Amino acid sequence: MKKTANKDTRFKHWKLATDIDDIVWLSLDREGESTNSLSLEVLSELSTVIDRLEENPPAGLVLQSAKPGSFIVGADVREFDDYDDANTASDGISQVHRLFNRIEALPFPKVVAIDGYCLGGGLEIALTFDYRIATNVEHTRLGFPEIKLGIYPGFGGSARSVQQAGASNAMQLMLSTRNLRPGAARAMGLVDELVGPHGSLRWAARRAVKQGRKSRKPGQLKRLQNFGPVRTLMARMMRKQVAARANPEHYPAPYELIDAWERYGDDPQRMMAEESEKVGKLITSETSKSLRRVFFLMERLKGIGKQSRIKVRRVHVIGAGVMGGDIAAWCILQGMDVSLQDRELKYIEPALKRAKSLFQKKLRDRNKVDAAMSRLIPDVEGKGVGRADVIIEAIFEDVKAKRELFAAIEPRIKPGAVLATNTSAIPLAEISSVLKKPERLIGIHFFNPVAKMPLVEVVYDEKSDPAQVAKGAAFCGAINRFPLPVKSSPGFLVNRVLAGYMAKAMSMHLERGIPIEILDMAATSFGMPMGPVELADTVGLDVCLKVVTLLGGESAKKEASLLQEKVHAGELGKKTGKGFYTWEKGKPKRVQKDTGQYALEEITDALMQPYFDACEAALADGIVEDEEVLDAGMIFGTGFAPFRGGPLYYLKQKGAKQ
Repeated sequence: MKKTANKDTRFKHWKLATDIDDIVWLSLDREGESTNSLSLEVLSELSTVIDRLEENPPAGLVLQSAKPGSFIVGADVREFDDYDDANTASDGISQVHRLFNRIEALPFPKVVAIDGYCLGGGLEIALTFDYRIATNVEHTRLGFPEIKLGIYPGFGGSARSVQQAGASNAMQLMLSTRNLRPGAARAMGLVDELVGPHGSLRWAARRAVKQGRKSRKPGQLKRLQNFGPVRTLMARMMRKQVAARANPEHYPAPYELIDAWERYGDDPQRMMAEESEKVGKLITSETSKSLRRVFFLMERLKGIGKQSRIKVRRVHVIGAGVMGGDIAAWCILQGMDVSLQDRELKYIEPALKRAKSLFQKKLRDRNKVDAAMSRLIPDVEGKGVGRADVIIEAIFEDVKAKRELFAAIEPRIKPGAVLATNTSAIPLAEISSVLKKPERLIGIHFFNPVAKMPLVEVVYDEKSDPAQVAKGAAFCGAINRFPLPVKSSPGFLVNRVLAGYMAKAMSMHLERGIPIEILDMAATSFGMPMGPVELADTVGLDVCLKVVTLLGGESAKKEASLLQEKVHAGELGKKTGKGFYTWEKGKPKRVQKDTGQYALEEITDALMQPYFDACEAALADGIVEDEEVLDAGMIFGTGFAPFRGGPLYYLKQKGAKQ
C-alpha cells in the first residue's frame, strides 16, 4: 500500500490534512498574526513540509489559507532589516529559490486556492504550482508591490511571471505595483479559474487536482516577447515610461528589473540568479530602508483609523465648490450615500459634472456610473443634515460664515453624528465657540486633489471629545484615506510647513529673479513630486493667499501681495487655467530655461530649509504625537521624497553622516 503524508499534521504555522482521495490540503495560518506573510520561520517549516511530500508523494496538493478572506500578503517586511549586507541577503534569497524550485518539481498535481490578497511572495509561491484558482470577489487581489519597497520580486516572481503572463503584462504589473482584480489576473494568465461568490473554492480545487489540470501555456506572441531583439526594443520603451515617474538615482529598483529581464528574459534560471544578486543589493540600500520606513508609517496611520468603529452610510457635505464637491464624490466611490448642499442648485451642478467624470474614470461601466450618480443627492435645503452619520462643512475660509453655519445646523444633527469642518488653517476653537457642545466639532481636513491625496488631517483641541476624534479617524479609514491626528493651531501641520516652503519660493522669485521653472526643478531634483510653484497653482492661489496671510504675517507681506495680484486677476492656478503657470489639459506649460547659470543645489537647500524648520517647530509644539507621525504626514500630505524616509528621518540620517 502506498504511504501518504500524515492524515493530520500540525506545525506552528502550517497544517497538513489528507482527505479520502489522498489529496493533501496544505493550509497556512501564521500564528499570532491577522494576515499570512512568509517569514523565515514560515519558510523553514514549509521546507520540512516539502521534505515529507517528497518522501511520501500524495495524489495531489492544494495550497490554501486558513485565514478567512486573506491568502498571503507577501514576505515579512519586518525581517528585511535583519540583513546586514548584500551577500547575506542574496544567500537568503537563493535558499528561497531552491525551496520554490522543489515545490515546482513535485511530481503530482499541485493547485493553489486563492481567496483574498495574494501579493508579492504569495503570488510568487502560487506561480510554482500547476494551476491557480481564485475567488471572483471584491476582496481578492493579486499583484507585486515590491517596487514600493525599493526592490523587485525576489522569490522567483520576476522570472516566472514573464514566462507565464508574457513580458509586456508581467513587467507592467511589477513596475506599476498595481493590484489586479481576479478577472484581470485570469486574462493575464496568472489565474486559471475563477469561482463566484456562491461557488465552492474547495470543490473547484479538488476537481482540478483529480483532473490533473495545468495552466495553459502562453501564446506564441507572449513567448516571443522574451526573446532576442524584441526584449531590447521593449526594454527601451519600459525605461522611457518609468523615467517619466521615477528618477533612477532615487529609485533604482525598476531599472534593475528591466536590466535583468533584458539580459536573461529567455532563461528563467539565469534571471533568478540575477534576482538573488540584484535584490540582495537593493534590499540593503538606503533607498529600500527608507521606503520600508514609509511602508510602516502607512501601516501606523491605517492603525489609527481602526481604533474606533463607525458605520457610515450617509454623509452630508456643505459647500459644493471644488473641495466640497470632490469630497462628496470620493465618499460616493467608497459606497456611501451623500447629500451635497449649497445656496442654489447652480452651484451644485458643476460638482455633479466633475463627480460624473470621476465615476466614469474609476468605474468604467455605465450602469455603475448611473448608480453612483443616483446616490449623490443635490440638497439646497440641507435636508440631509438630520440623517447624516458624518457632516462635513467645506465652505469658503471665513470664520464668521462658518460660525453662522454651525450654529444653524447644530440643533438638527442626530446624536452620535460626526460634525466636522474642512478648514485648511482656522483654529478649531474660533469656529466651535458658537456651539452648545463645542466638544463635538473636529476638523477633517482634506487636500486637493481629493481623489489623489491619501492624507486627511483629523484636527482636535483641548475641548474636543476624544471619542469624536477617534470616530473622525475611523471615517477616514472607511473612505480609504490615512488619518493624521493634529492639534489645532494655525495651519495645523501640512499647511504650516508648506506655507513657509511656498513663500520662500515666491521670495526667491521676487528678490533674486529666479524663474519659477528653475525653482520647481530644484525641488523635484531633491525628490519632491512637484515644485513649490506648481504646488501653489495646484492647491489654488486663493487658498495659498489665506494661508500665507494667516501664517506669514508681516514677514510674508511681499509674497502675500504677489498672490493678491493673481487672485484679483482671477488667476487662481490650475482650477482657472492660469496662475503662475498657464495650464493646458491639466498640465502646466513650462518655458525651457538654461539650468547652467543657476546653482541648483544651493537653490534646493534654500527652498527646503523653511520646510525642515517648520517640521522641527511643529514637533516641538506638540502638533503631532511624535517624529514618525510627522514624517508620515509630510510624506502622504506633501509628497516629501519617499526614498528619503521623511523629513525628520532625513535630517537625522544626514546628521549622522556629517
